[in-house]
Amino acid sequence: MASTQDLKRRVRSVTNTRKVTKAMELVASARLRRSQLRIEAMRPYADRMLELMSGVSQAAGTVRLPLLAQRETVQRVAIVPMTADRGLAGGFNAQVIRRALTLQREALAGGQEVIWFSTGRKAASTLRFRRLNVAQSWTGFSERPAYSDAQALAHAVSQAYVDGRVDRVLVVYNAFVSALTQKVTVRELLPISQNLLDSAVVAEEDVPGHTPDFIYEPEPEEILARLLPVYVETELYRALLESAASEQGARMTAMRNASKAAGELIDSLTLAMNRARQAEITQEILEVVAGADALSG
Repeated sequence: MASTQDLKRRVRSVTNTRKVTKAMELVASARLRRSQLRIEAMRPYADRMLELMSGVSQAAGTVRLPLLAQRETVQRVAIVPMTADRGLAGGFNAQVIRRALTLQREALAGGQEVIWFSTGRKAASTLRFRRLNVAQSWTGFSERPAYSDAQALAHAVSQAYVDGRVDRVLVVYNAFVSALTQKVTVRELLPISQNLLDSAVVAEEDVPGHTPDFIYEPEPEEILARLLPVYVETELYRALLESAASEQGARMTAMRNASKAAGELIDSLTLAMNRARQAEITQEILEVVAGADALSG
């Protein structure tokens, strides 16, 4: 059995750890609120961007644009896992990386080559450790991404698609549902599906008072050519914001669970310490009684 002093040291150590986890929980909670407001403000903008692009696409008819080009055979797939720069967020990073590696296995089984574009230090370190083909990685903005970060990522993957270095782009990230729930989402970013555009047009026409007839200046084809890169940037920015909010929610939940576990451990250690102290006192009493009996004898 551990001594009383050892148990006291362990109680102090766990108590200090609980102070850290409580502080991290409070910080994550405050950051979660800000991230949640940003993603809630971004979602309507992204939806309207898709509807606008769909309307222009319908007006333009059949057009040949690089980002809309459907490749007959997919030989190279780009996978973009979005992780955090830091850990201590439960399974937030692990589930994204696990899903991305599953996509890699599926692509390799289909005879396709996989090229990686990653965000966050956790994805970068994992891919580097596995010695995978990483074309480019970005770090340092997982908790508070800016639109310029999404632009840099969008330019890299779009250029790779236009140049023919990749035939398909998949983004893997945690979509924010609530502070307790984050859903791993796989989104096909490129090529932009015509079915996606058609479904957005149908949704827009269902709006009461919608008037689909417009006069376009310049021509719809030129407008669509300008909108497509902005759409890719918007979708990536939306994914980065979803990932940032999910990261804070996962970290807050993980730190809360850690604080709870630390409290339970402190209770059990305190109970063990009291028992050890009681045993020491009993032993001392027995030694005093034995000494007294020896002297009286």
